[in-house]
Amino acid sequence: MKKTVPVEQAVGMVLSHDITEIIQGEFKGRAFKKGYIVRPEDIEHLRRLGKDHLYVLELGADEIHENEAARLLATAFAGPGTSFPDEVVEGKIAIAASRDGLLKVNREALLRCNMLGEVMCATLHDNTPVRRGEQVAATRLIPLVAGRALVEEAVRIASAGEKIVRVLPLRHVRAGLVITGGEVFYGRIKDAFEQVLRTKLKELGSEVTIVRFAPDDPGIIAAEIGACLEAGAELIVTSGGMSVDPDDVTRQGIKAAGAVDIVYGSPVLPGAMFLVAGIGRVPVLGIPACGMFHRITVLDLILPRILAGESIGRPELAALGHGGLCRNCKQCQYPVCPFGK
Repeated sequence: MKKTVPVEQAVGMVLSHDITEIIQGEFKGRAFKKGYIVRPEDIEHLRRLGKDHLYVLELGADEIHENEAARLLATAFAGPGTSFPDEVVEGKIAIAASRDGLLKVNREALLRCNMLGEVMCATLHDNTPVRRGEQVAATRLIPLVAGRALVEEAVRIASAGEKIVRVLPLRHVRAGLVITGGEVFYGRIKDAFEQVLRTKLKELGSEVTIVRFAPDDPGIIAAEIGACLEAGAELIVTSGGMSVDPDDVTRQGIKAAGAVDIVYGSPVLPGAMFLVAGIGRVPVLGIPACGMFHRITVLDLILPRILAGESIGRPELAALGHGGLCRNCKQCQYPVCPFGK
């Protein structure tokens, strides 16, 4: 309810309009913005601006202003690896990544909160790699004033499980590469995989510490994987030999090396012949030949999640089918694109 009150009686009330300040030759702008809650220390300032009376909003005990609501919502929604300012801008608070990592969104809780109607939270897509300082979400109360119970319900939903937005750190791992294929092993062509994989791992904060080469022989492939493990590799990436040709035996070599929980095939293009497995606690990723020719493949969707400590199996791969078709744009903007989303 808007009403006129003497300025000294306005403490704790909400301004219903902006108040402008002019300092001759120095400043002209907003001194107090619409929605501001008047504090005792503001009274003299308002009087200097010629304000003996104010239009204010008077809130009932069961009502909440957008600024207070935004702070409560941001506190409830923002999880580990995120941060937000205390200042509310136009009724909204932006939540940013406080570290490089992988954004995780509690989509179920997000939907339940947004179904309440007068509160909102918008996020980037789940599993998006983000940089420190990058905005990952924003929240606000949609009207200027709403029922306090509604905001409390949103806070309750968001506090019942994982926070709505989190940024998981990526592990720094020492990776071993096993480049397969007789054409490379015997020097018939120059390998193009190693540099591609080195670059992708470096961009995510990891490094390649050992590279081995193997012909199309399962036993040799298995032995080279073993050499990488003995050298301390915490991640094994094999390249090539993943298709249906009779010489493509990398899968057999990975199995012979002791890999378990092998999942072959993904509903992603490029990357349908992708493989994920594990040897002990060491993840093993089998990259098909598309990894040489396409800038972005299924590897870019899975590698950050592996480095974030997630286990990837058939359900996680199957879920990538929706959004798993790369548009092969002439100017790639990944991850600012629909691929994998």
